[in-house]
Parts: sequence; structure tokens; C-alpha cells
Amino acid sequence: MAKATYKDAGVDLDAYAQAMSRLPAMVSRTQTPRVLKLEGGFAGLFQLDFDNPLFARRYKDPVLVACTDGVGTKLKLAATMGIHNTVGIDLVAMSVNDAICCGAEPLFFLDYVAMPRDDPPLLEQIVEGITEGCLQSDCALLGGETAIMPDLYSEGDYDLAGFCVGVVERSHLIDGSAIAPDDLVIGVASAGLHSNGFSLVRKIVFEIVGLKVEDRVEELGQTVGETLLEPTRIYARPVRQILNYYKVKQVVHGIAHITGGGLLENLGRILPNGIRVTIDRGSWPVPPVFPWLQQIGDVESAEMDRVFNMGIGLVLVVAPFYAESIRHQLKRSGLASWQIGRVREGDRGVVWSKRKK
Repeated sequence: MAKATYKDAGVDLDAYAQAMSRLPAMVSRTQTPRVLKLEGGFAGLFQLDFDNPLFARRYKDPVLVACTDGVGTKLKLAATMGIHNTVGIDLVAMSVNDAICCGAEPLFFLDYVAMPRDDPPLLEQIVEGITEGCLQSDCALLGGETAIMPDLYSEGDYDLAGFCVGVVERSHLIDGSAIAPDDLVIGVASAGLHSNGFSLVRKIVFEIVGLKVEDRVEELGQTVGETLLEPTRIYARPVRQILNYYKVKQVVHGIAHITGGGLLENLGRILPNGIRVTIDRGSWPVPPVFPWLQQIGDVESAEMDRVFNMGIGLVLVVAPFYAESIRHQLKRSGLASWQIGRVREGDRGVVWSKRKK
């Protein structure tokens, strides 16, 4: 009788070692002087501050901010296209963009990759995207885990989860409590769908309409796959630049990451009692992917608003005097933005308002 081995059960430790050997060079791109070396250790080490006259933070009352998220069924699209070096950017973005809503500086990121078998080239592509996302976020990829589970995942499937830790001075913490009547709402452009609503997207595009990823859509100017796989925009660096510009006055009163639930639900989460926001529906150009999906899928407008970001990936609620200055700074960072609403007294919540002509 043959002796049972781990490889026979679906886990090849030699292939795992090969996969791990491909990663250190990419991971090292993201590391800063605050990352402490721990060769062969079981965890990653990160110092909150360090004694350097040029880069020392000198925190007085630091608060740690932690976030976790995944990419969802957008991974199915990546698998169909055989392109895996962008979903790692999505993974980082979904957590980092949440962390900056509290005004936090992203410090480090951890990833979890679950696969049916060891696949060194695939893992390398995934981590390439994760490190790119970390570079865009100015945070270090501190560590991660690759789990091989042949009984849980079918061939060609995999899943990702990410974890971000950031820090903010308690005095600069943004939690929405400072939002006040007459504040202005600035919407910052998304890069299309980001990573939300892909179960509906896939149903419309591939099941109802029967398109393929290589089909070109004239309204979009590119193929179906190119449109849908565009990675989530990361807002960490431009937002941190704005917050650092106003170190004395806290002029940004609230930040919302627009993901599943759309503008109404995500902006509504940060509003204090007695505060109502009206959003002007026609105040920004909606990217063509959204009306295209709505038309081919015969989706009601209310459903579109609730599932998708509709072209607004991040919202800043700001003191009115500083709104134009903030928009200029966003423009310098390469981000389009629009004044999309205003804060009033009223029942807590967010409502649509037709734009006045």
C-alpha cells in the first residue's frame, strides 16, 4: 500500500516554496524605514514612529485605524480573462480607501490568498498588483498568507482578502461629527465600476446579453473585459496631501468611500443627527459604463443608484470657504471633482435633488 503524502492530497510543498521565492523582491518595493526586519519570523514588524529628524511623526495621541475587505466576484472576470495583476490593486484600494475616511495615514497592508493548488506564476501576478496598490497608497506590504485548499476551491478559482492598518492623531480624526449646515459636498471621480456590483454586472453582460470579454463595445471605446477589469482608484495620497495642507484647521468634516449601497447609503453613514444632504443628480458626468449597463440590462435607476458608485468613488464634506481650494488640489493630483451637494438642517439622511437650471 502506497504511503499517503501531502502532494497526493493536493498540496505540493515544493511548488509552494517556489511560489514564495518569487515574492520577496516585489514586497521589498513597498517597505519603508518603519518596517523592521525579522528574517524567518512569524509576523511583520512595523514601528509607529522612529527617531529621524526629517521623517519623525512625533505622535501625541495616535489612534490606530483598521480595515478589511475583498474583491468579490470581480475575481471571476480576472480568471476568465487570464489577467490577475490588477485585482491586487482592487484589494488594496477597498481597504485603504476605507481607512482614509477617518483621516488615517495607511501604514501597512496584509493579504490573504486562497487557492486550490500552488500556482507560482498566478500568485506572482496577484502579488504584483497588491504591491502596486501599496505603492500607490504609500503603505508597506508587511506580510500575508497563501492557503492551498483543493477541497474548497475548484480549479481556476481563488479568493483574496486584505487588511489595512493606519494611524491618525485623535485631534485630527474624521468621523463626520463636524459636518454642519452649509457644508459643501465634493464628489471625486471613480475609475468606473471599481469592485462593487459584479454579481449583477456578470449576470447582465454574460448571462442576459451573452457578450464575451473580447467583444468590443463602441459606446465604451474598448472591449467588455477592458472596461470591467479596470482597477479601483486609490485616493489615499491625494487625500493625505489635502489633510496635511490644512494642519491647523480641520476643514474636511467628513469622507465617504462610495461602494455597495451607492451615494445615499455610504454618505448617510457618516452624518450626525439633524443633518440632511441633498445631492444634485446632474452635477457630474456619469461614465458611459453605467448607462450602458442600465440599458442592456433594463435596470431601474433606483437599483443602479444603490448598487453602483455611478462615477463618484469618494465624497468629501468640507467647509464651504475651502471647497474650491480643495478641488484645485484634487485637480493637481489628476482627479476630477464636482460640487455635487449641500448640507442642510433636517432629518438625518441623504436625498436626491434635481439640479436647478
